[in-house]
Amino acid sequence: MDAQDTSRTSDTSDVTGTAAGAHLPEVVRAALGEGVTLVQLSSTFCAPCRHARVLLSDLADRTEGLRHVEIDLTERPELAARLRVYRTPTTLALDESGRELLRVGGVPKRDALLDALRPHLPS
Repeated sequence: MDAQDTSRTSDTSDVTGTAAGAHLPEVVRAALGEGVTLVQLSSTFCAPCRHARVLLSDLADRTEGLRHVEIDLTERPELAARLRVYRTPTTLALDESGRELLRVGGVPKRDALLDALRPHLPS
């Protein structure tokens, strides 16, 4: 997988017709807010995670309709498996219903991330 892998996800329901976000673990659902939430999945000894934290926090502080939360997976391997996270940092961009808009493995590139999120942010 490329260090700047950005995957878009358009499926908003599972095979039983459950609403977007219902499949998410409670800790992730609780982190969602209005607009787009960047959920950074990190681990304790991950140096790139610190760089991602600074970048994503700054981007959220400067962008209307964008929030950033970080979840440490070090003691939560079941959460990593459930979210299909195979490396840290991984960033999920989720709308307020929990629909995954995109996912980035590694430290995101600021401009590319903002360009990908722009259609989901207030004008």
